[in-house]
Amino acid sequence: MNSIIFLDGGMGTMLQEAGLKPGEHPEEYGYYNPEVVCEVHEKYLKAGSDVIYANTFGANSHKLKGCKIDTKCAIDSAIKTAKKAIDKFESQNDVKIKKRVALDVGPIGELLEPLGTLSFEEAYDVYKEVMIEGEKAGADLVVIETFTDLLDAKAAVLAAKENTKLPVWVTMTFEKNGRTFTGTTVESMALTMSGLGVDALGVNCSLGPKEILKFAKILKEWTNLPIIIKPNAGLPDPSTGLYDLKDVDFAKEMLEYIPLGVDIMGGCCGTNPSYIKNLVDNVNKSLKENKDNQEVLGAVEENKIGAIKNGVCSTTNVVTFGGVRVIGERLNPTGKKRFKQALEECDYEYVCKVALEEEEAGADILDVNVGIPGGEEIKLMKDAIKELQGVVSVPLQIDSSNPKVIEEALRVYAGKPIINSVSADDEKLDAVLPLVKKYGAAVIGLALDENGIPDTAEGRFEKAKYIYDRAREYGIPKDDILIDCLTLTVSAQQEQAVETLKAVRMVKEKLGLHCTLGVSNISFGLPARKHITENFLIQAMHCGLDFPIINPNVLSLMDAVSSFKVLSGEDVNCDNYIERFTGRIETTTVSSAEKDKSNKSDVSGETNEISTAVLKGLGEETKKLAKELIESGSKTEIEVINEFLIPALDEVGQLYEKQKIFLPQLINSANAACAAFDMIKERIANRGGESVSKGKIIVATVKGDIHDIGKNIVKVILENYGYKIIDLGRDVPVEKVVDTVLSENVTLVGLSALMTTTLPAMKETIVEVKKVAPECKIWVGGAVLTPDYAMEIGADFYARDARDSVDIAKKVLG
Repeated sequence: MNSIIFLDGGMGTMLQEAGLKPGEHPEEYGYYNPEVVCEVHEKYLKAGSDVIYANTFGANSHKLKGCKIDTKCAIDSAIKTAKKAIDKFESQNDVKIKKRVALDVGPIGELLEPLGTLSFEEAYDVYKEVMIEGEKAGADLVVIETFTDLLDAKAAVLAAKENTKLPVWVTMTFEKNGRTFTGTTVESMALTMSGLGVDALGVNCSLGPKEILKFAKILKEWTNLPIIIKPNAGLPDPSTGLYDLKDVDFAKEMLEYIPLGVDIMGGCCGTNPSYIKNLVDNVNKSLKENKDNQEVLGAVEENKIGAIKNGVCSTTNVVTFGGVRVIGERLNPTGKKRFKQALEECDYEYVCKVALEEEEAGADILDVNVGIPGGEEIKLMKDAIKELQGVVSVPLQIDSSNPKVIEEALRVYAGKPIINSVSADDEKLDAVLPLVKKYGAAVIGLALDENGIPDTAEGRFEKAKYIYDRAREYGIPKDDILIDCLTLTVSAQQEQAVETLKAVRMVKEKLGLHCTLGVSNISFGLPARKHITENFLIQAMHCGLDFPIINPNVLSLMDAVSSFKVLSGEDVNCDNYIERFTGRIETTTVSSAEKDKSNKSDVSGETNEISTAVLKGLGEETKKLAKELIESGSKTEIEVINEFLIPALDEVGQLYEKQKIFLPQLINSANAACAAFDMIKERIANRGGESVSKGKIIVATVKGDIHDIGKNIVKVILENYGYKIIDLGRDVPVEKVVDTVLSENVTLVGLSALMTTTLPAMKETIVEVKKVAPECKIWVGGAVLTPDYAMEIGADFYARDARDSVDIAKKVLG
């Protein structure tokens, strides 16, 4: 059994004990107090740490803004301090395994597009500087940790891999529901990061060993890479700032990871050298005791080399490989004048509407092609992907013949996509396959070469085999290779339908590869096309087609897929089939009179339309519907807000609470409502009317706390409910909050804190505000808070999330 690599524990915990003040940057403190940081490292080394994290978690240009040191100074000093500690330790001890220094890279602290305003390129440049300086300073590896946004983590990984030769480890932070703050799943992280070629991945922070164990089990199903587990010392008690697991209990719970085959262990917030010593001693003791225990050894080895699941993913949704998976074909300008017009006009809202219709119709993956004559395909593809990622949850298929377009799309896509496509032409293979390998995508190979499509199934099989062999040479996993045996129009080349089906069967049976076809091309030029298309689809699935590219809005095609899944055994107990067709008869026998009635534009209908537009994040559509209501005289501006926009946002909030949608969709819906709200405000202002604001609210991250992503999201949501938000920022002094309450005559304040050490500042702020404005209501939120503690420090309300903040605002301000 291989030995486990031990990491260190919390750095912030130790620095706070040594004198780090609330709100002070650890990197700046370490720069001026290197001996303190060096001593912390030495304690972890003595406790048994094999890898120590340099004091560089926040050493990026965004987080160091306003500090007296820059990124280069912070990183150079921190790495040298860590190396000095190692040199001293190794000179005094007989070291069997050389100790290593990790460049510790935390997130920038700002949301990337489409969730926020920071572009992928800007994030990449920030991380690039960090990585270059880390390698120059002598780091042995890069650890990208505590990330919640998959695209943000991807930017950091690419910056490390493209600008250094260092090994790259990645850990993300998950909540109890198995998703990160932004909705990323464990499976999506595993697929994406494994594909990018990181050297180890796992979970850190937020939760304790017991809570994280289930995530480790999921990880083992989706990757064979070394797994890192670095939990907190349990969960924090906000009243004391202490975590609920003692060192011996922490170590005991970590023993549960040994049978899983976890390779790398350490501690995060709340842990110290005592925790690491107990961890090292207990794990090594357990490994020694189990040395001759074949049952335990067998379980560990099986978990290390077992078969893993595969698929493609977005940040919030995984589509597993196995069974029939429908690829939607409609995001393509070929033969679609309106779609082509949308691309020419950069009307991405129309693009998103088409995508949403496909997703709602049951498409598992969406093909995205933006190639139009004279169009800037790179920009169109990047912009389309950015917008689509904010509204649909299904994975995307990047469809282009231009390798530059493919690469730029691969960079900005948060997840693992499919690339469509590459032919059996060496020049094209050598241009596209390296990109597929580098970014960890799946790829479609076209069974043709520079001489065109072979007439026979055997000829197409040869091209498929050649693509397969070349892809394997590049190290692309077999399960990530799909073959398109090509659908030709039966009205022009009738005999080729049989050859296509025969080729699919050969590829499936002899190569064992996934097969895809652009199914609808079979019926081009014929009347009543759907009959030919449907019949061909059924025959193709019987031959082995498992990734049909079709129009999912054609009901008969999706019905055929649903029926096939029953007959193939994929739809166990016919559950999905029954769900799909239950009620279909009633739905299809609605009288024409009832249809006419339902199609008439009434207030109820408009309400549903606005709700749908808000839910889908369609700003222009929401604004248009709201404007029509006002200009028709049906409703006033205020009535549109209160009777349409607010109820729509409430519905979105309920879906968010039920985890039917996630942060990207929540923010997009809020922005859609904002588009209509801004239009209304402008109309009222133009005629000299009164403000439509429902009242003023102060939001602030308390003194000593420099985290503000949660506060920023609350701000966005509340603004779109019609409240005027006075954002005081982060690390806000008590007196600034008090002064603003008085000068702005504010009656509602929201305070945020992420660190237990800044909770006293939160309490002090509440006390001082209540002294001068006893009628002012205060709500508090943040990961370290509980409802009981909120009441204990004098808050009027506790908010779990942005949705709760809205409910509080309604109670206080209406």
